[in-house]
Amino acid sequence: MKHLVFFIVVFLSAKLTFGQEEVLRRLNNAGNRGSGIARKDTIGFEHRDDLKDSITITYRYLDSTSRYRIDSSVNDFDNYYSVPSSYQYLGNNGAAAVSLIFRPYAKAGWDAGFHAFDVYRFKLEETKLYRTTKPFSMLGYQLASGKEQMIKAMHTQNPRPNLNFGFDYRLISAPGLFVTQNTSHNNVRFFTTYQGKRKRYNGSLILINNVIRASENGGIQNDSSLMDPNKKERYAIDVNLGNAANYTPNPFITTISTGNIYKDFTAMLRQSYDIGKRDSLEINDSTTEYLFYPKLRMQHTFTFSSYNYTFNDLGADSAIYKQWYDTTLKKEVDTFKVAEKWAVISNDFSLLQFPDTKNSAEFFLAGATIQNIIAKLSTGNKNFYNVLLHGEYRNRTRNRKWDLLLKGEFYLNGLNGGDYSASGTIGRYLNRKLGDVKIFFNNVNRTPSFIFDNRSSFNLGNNNNFNKENITSFGARAVNPFFALSFTNHIITNYTYFTDYFHTAQYSKIINLVQLSASKKIKLTKKINWYADVVVQQTDKAAPIRVPLVFTRSRFSYEGNFFKNLNLSTGLEVRYYTPYKAYNYSPVVGQFMPQDTMTIKNLPDVSAFLHFRIKGFTAYIRAENLNTVSFKNGFGFINNNFAAPHYPTQGYVLRFGIQWWFVN
Repeated sequence: MKHLVFFIVVFLSAKLTFGQEEVLRRLNNAGNRGSGIARKDTIGFEHRDDLKDSITITYRYLDSTSRYRIDSSVNDFDNYYSVPSSYQYLGNNGAAAVSLIFRPYAKAGWDAGFHAFDVYRFKLEETKLYRTTKPFSMLGYQLASGKEQMIKAMHTQNPRPNLNFGFDYRLISAPGLFVTQNTSHNNVRFFTTYQGKRKRYNGSLILINNVIRASENGGIQNDSSLMDPNKKERYAIDVNLGNAANYTPNPFITTISTGNIYKDFTAMLRQSYDIGKRDSLEINDSTTEYLFYPKLRMQHTFTFSSYNYTFNDLGADSAIYKQWYDTTLKKEVDTFKVAEKWAVISNDFSLLQFPDTKNSAEFFLAGATIQNIIAKLSTGNKNFYNVLLHGEYRNRTRNRKWDLLLKGEFYLNGLNGGDYSASGTIGRYLNRKLGDVKIFFNNVNRTPSFIFDNRSSFNLGNNNNFNKENITSFGARAVNPFFALSFTNHIITNYTYFTDYFHTAQYSKIINLVQLSASKKIKLTKKINWYADVVVQQTDKAAPIRVPLVFTRSRFSYEGNFFKNLNLSTGLEVRYYTPYKAYNYSPVVGQFMPQDTMTIKNLPDVSAFLHFRIKGFTAYIRAENLNTVSFKNGFGFINNNFAAPHYPTQGYVLRFGIQWWFVN
């Protein structure tokens, strides 16, 4: 109930505070118009000039020199949903998710190892730092079958030209269609940036808090139950975990009797001071614009992060835990709990040197980081540390045609001593017709995630001493107005993985995985477009990596601008991937693991959609999973696809959502 009250308060406050303007038109034309002057006609009426109310809003990511504009398109549902279309999640919004397109975890240094819910988390590297001439807000609400809902809110403003602050909020709540499948996630992010009057001092503060609550049912006991005419109500189907729980399809019940509760908090403060060349520009007799061209920057970054991982089962079935986890419980139905906590404190000091006074997007960076790590494990409290050096060269030429990045880090000593990463990209803008081309390279040598360590609370009795993983990725990408093409090759040695629900292993052979992808917008008629995305990926069948050979997504859309302000996109969306031995899922350790006993052969996922935008208001209606229709034993949407062995996806889902953008 408190989430609904929060949403109502935020919504009413926004309606009272902000007037809905022609946001999207002004965003698209921002920066291309001067300020207008109101005119009067001969009978004394004043004509409103929207130009003087125009807004300029851009954003950049934390470690990026490029600035971007907000995407206002309505033809891609990925802009509004929490899970990208290239991911497969276990039954409902908020459940564990895995990418159908292989993406290795290629980060050196400490990592706890829990990534099944990463897609729902706010992340430091994905934080958008805005710059806007007017206060800007967004409110969104989404409701779907089964009382699934999602609430989003965002606000940012510049009370002064050199100061910006804002926040992001997201709530995902889904009771689930099967027993013990409810999820409730809360994400909050606060951000602010400040630049001194003389433009020498810069500061950024980011606070992020993620709370992931996800019940785990271990999949259904019998796949044949899906076609049982007496079990069209899915909560009547027996599941492996949490069957004793009283199923209540209530989106405001967030109790997790059987499942995972992950919490993390991050606070990052970055401050820098520049030495260089001063200049100024007199705007008028009373206003002076100070300019500064840095030559040397001293930068300090303080980061504090805490992580809390818990799996809890208040009614654990002793037979299941013995079979899956080789764990003997004292009672036939008992309580089972595994937990660990982490705190990571990092201090980084870096020096940046700018060779070209007039180009701040070219610089050399050299820095050192000291990292202190505190762990509360079932084996006792542990203290670790890391010392690492890092460097970077970046150059985005003043003509904006070349973009070069070279970056590396090396762990001198500590828990992850010997880890390193080295990466490089070079891009070139050719022209309007040929677009951009980019080639990239990345090599990472990393200690396996701590969940593979014998000391981890979630290791459950493994006794292994694994070597470092080495991941090399290289490829190229071309993007232009006609198509997008990319090629990626991953080469992995000492790949570490779970062989079943809790056993771990390391693959001794080299894994080579090749990916080719293509995207194109095809105009079938003046108003009908076909958006086609295809990915082909191939690896050795013996390797412990499971991916479909072909993944494709198509959107057949009737779209255009109507009645001056109506931006419409409606049609069919089809997602399909070829049969493959999809990953199984281990609820206790929160890991996807390869299996060789069941091949997932799904029908294409088919959805009908209607998306539209009128000025700053966007709405979408979707009828999803039409492919699950069945006339066996009567009409119904009971022919479910599977996300993993014994994990059926949702049947028919009707989804409705709205989103407002406001400018003061």
